[in-house]
Amino acid sequence: MPIEAIEPQRLYRQISDQLRKLIVDGEFPVGSRLPSERDLSVQLGVSRPSLREALIALEVEGYIEVHMGSGIYVCPPSPAPEGEIDLSTEEGPLELIRARAMLEGEVAYAAAKNAKKAQIDAIEEAFQQMIEHTSAGTNPLEADRLFHIRVAEATGNSVLVGLVTQLFDARLGPLFNRLHSHFDTIEVWNDAIEEHSRVMKALRARDPEMARTAMRRHMDIAFKRYSASLVGQAGLFSKKVVAEKVVKVVKAKVVAKKPAAKESAVKVVAKKSAKSTTVKKTSALKASAKRAPVVTPTKRRSARAGS
Repeated sequence: MPIEAIEPQRLYRQISDQLRKLIVDGEFPVGSRLPSERDLSVQLGVSRPSLREALIALEVEGYIEVHMGSGIYVCPPSPAPEGEIDLSTEEGPLELIRARAMLEGEVAYAAAKNAKKAQIDAIEEAFQQMIEHTSAGTNPLEADRLFHIRVAEATGNSVLVGLVTQLFDARLGPLFNRLHSHFDTIEVWNDAIEEHSRVMKALRARDPEMARTAMRRHMDIAFKRYSASLVGQAGLFSKKVVAEKVVKVVKAKVVAKKPAAKESAVKVVAKKSAKSTTVKKTSALKASAKRAPVVTPTKRRSARAGS
């Protein structure tokens, strides 16, 4: 038998694999509500951002469904899907944001130091497009992408342009798309515009340190934003038109619903090994899944529908 290379598995995939097995084995029955994100992260011995990525993967695959203000529920199995959703090449959305923070802070520094006037004007144009699209009630994602790419172009380094483009486009994959859908509100975009305005101000002032700080601040806020409770967020981007030409910044309030009753103590041992982080499931974990008699989750989406 030939020796096969051992591929390190991303942490969020190890977590989702374990939760998926528990669902398939009936430990979390169809229609039951999963324990809260806080309790699951403690039981599994992992961080909430890593758990968040795992839950998003299970949602994309159709095993669970998020009900705003209620909880996360197990979906019924779909009949004979045409094909499995392959997430093996998908990076964790929150890891992507961390990588961008490390890179784009320095990109903004170099842009403020080296940009020509025409390049600053081009960045300003993309920023104004973000404001106009948000004011019109349309999603400004393309203008946001253009803003970051033009900042990279202002460095004069084509390799940095390629890296920034690659990392931004990674958010167009199924995992980031699904995560983003839970936070894609007009209030969030107003906040993002305020964050971009600080970067823009630093670039106009040709202040490299200010530009680096402003870009890192933007990425840090984005990380915290996407790390908030899934259950407490609003749904898809609102189509409501904003009358004002100048977008007002409205802070999105994240309200995490507290569980009505204290969850049963669950003994889960997380093996902190590079080869495996499989956690021993116990009968107590099964008991922590609560039935939801009122909420009827929709059928698990097929691989085609979830992609």
